[in-house]
Amino acid sequence: MTDTPIIEALGLHTHLGSSHILHGVSLAVGRGEAVCLLGRNGMGKTTTLRSMLGLAQPSQGEIRVNGRAMTGAPPHAIVRQGIAFVPEGRGVFPNLSVRENLVMAARASVDGRREWSFERVLDTFPRLAMRLDNLGNQLSGGEQQMVTIGRALLTNPDLIILDEATEGLAPLIRKEIWAVIRAIREAGIATLVVDKNVKDLLALCDRALVMVKGRIVLDGPTAELARDEGALMRHLSL
Repeated sequence: MTDTPIIEALGLHTHLGSSHILHGVSLAVGRGEAVCLLGRNGMGKTTTLRSMLGLAQPSQGEIRVNGRAMTGAPPHAIVRQGIAFVPEGRGVFPNLSVRENLVMAARASVDGRREWSFERVLDTFPRLAMRLDNLGNQLSGGEQQMVTIGRALLTNPDLIILDEATEGLAPLIRKEIWAVIRAIREAGIATLVVDKNVKDLLALCDRALVMVKGRIVLDGPTAELARDEGALMRHLSL
């Protein structure tokens, strides 16, 4: 992992309307690192991700991508620096086929690599190979999530940010998605993950950050947090 993070937030404050959601949030993800952002509902996790990606504009603080200041940059400029986003709610285009949903975003990485091809995505998600001509609105929730993750991989990113990737999925599909996220990590792609399945996250990731009311209150190795039952109960109700 190099010293320069792929993405970094420095002292972010973000308001949504009159509500002050983020209060000085700082976090960074390095190359090849797996980081999870934990917290109860309404603590500011999704707002943090959206602020880092330019989807919500911070009122104070700085966003840096590969060491370059990008505060206020549009989302497309940020993701073109090697970042892929799997949003909450999946974001599948309902009137496009599975094939079209996948290939629309396909491109080489920032340094020209094409390690994730259309064929490799179908090998990773065999179910999609049987659904290529189906429209997005004809898919199950699990299949839509596979499309969204596959589309992200086809951008050949250095970092994938996943917001509630297993939300609302059946247990077997959830297990399949976690296996793919582990494979992404093993392939050397950095990950920043928000999810309610805390035990799965602590088993998967290198580092955990815990948010309470728009502030990061813990930041350290997942192994340490997993052993700290008091912190898990206090901040996450586990």
